[in-house]
This record gives sequence, structure tokens and C-alpha cells, in this order.
Amino acid sequence: MNEIENPWQKLSSKEIYDNPWITIHEHEVINPGGGRGIYGKVSFKNTAVGIIPLDNNMNTWLVGQYRYPLDEYSWEIPMGGGPIENDILEAAKCELKEETGITAKKWENIMRIHTSNSITDEQGFVFLATELEFGERELEESESDLKLWKLPFNDAVKMVMGNKITDSISVAGLLKVEKLLNS
Repeated sequence: MNEIENPWQKLSSKEIYDNPWITIHEHEVINPGGGRGIYGKVSFKNTAVGIIPLDNNMNTWLVGQYRYPLDEYSWEIPMGGGPIENDILEAAKCELKEETGITAKKWENIMRIHTSNSITDEQGFVFLATELEFGERELEESESDLKLWKLPFNDAVKMVMGNKITDSISVAGLLKVEKLLNS
């Protein structure tokens, strides 16, 4: 099979739902095996950004909040998004300041990730932020219950391994930083 050539054939497409954050399309398709069917696709209007702040003592910060779609509490790296046409580094800087009050002098884009590529075209990026400075948080209204937790970086990795951090961007980002630090 040619990895570049698309084996799916789109027969038609219609918009099913649209709001300020996502658009959902339903496509009538012929799949790679030749069968007809439908495929739903969620398109995000923002690019996801996650940030792993790391201080000189190997501490990081997690944010905790109740996630409505999951109906459960979630510990995650600081993250959010910015309009697709905007600079991802600027979006990352804004999210880190907003959720933690932290600014960083040094930024490294360490990862590009597709969050759930079987249903969405959402693309995310993870940044490592170092040389940290601390200030006041600037939470959005929907984040009024956001908790902030400073902990040793290795403890955050243990939370991933113990299934206490399950968010895909957080899991991938924390494990990538661990690999970078240990190589």
C-alpha cells in the first residue's frame, strides 16, 4: 500500500453541528475495503498547546479540574489552545501565565500530537518551559475551580504510570520530557 495515497473516497459531506470551538461533518465514504458508509469528523477551531514547566529543582506544575465530558476530575499539564492561524508559542505562553502565573525565559517545542486521529483532525503541541518566573494567575471564568499543584517532575511521571494522569497530551508530554531528560 502506498502510504501517501488516500485509500478513502469521499462521496459527499455535510455539516452536522457548529459552535465557536468545533465543527462536526458527516461524510459519505467508500472505505479502503470498498464498502460504503459514513464517517463523522470533528474539526477544532483552535490548536491545542500543552506546557511542562520545569524549575531548576526538577519540580513541575499540574492543574486539576473537573472535566465535564468525562464526568470526572482530571490532573493535567497546563494547557489550552489558540486560534489555528495564530502562533502556537504565543498561545502556549498565554496558557501558562493564565493557569499558573508562570512565565518562562526558555521555550522548547518538544512534540506534535494528534489527540484522537480516528475522529478528529485536532493537532496539539507540547512545550518544555524552563528558566521560570512567578506571578499571578489570570484564570478564565470557566477555570474558577482550577487547582494548581507543584510537585517533583518524577512524581508527575509516576502519576502517568499509575493511571492518575490520563489526558493524552499530558501523558505524551510528560513521558517525552522524561525521555529527553534521561537520554
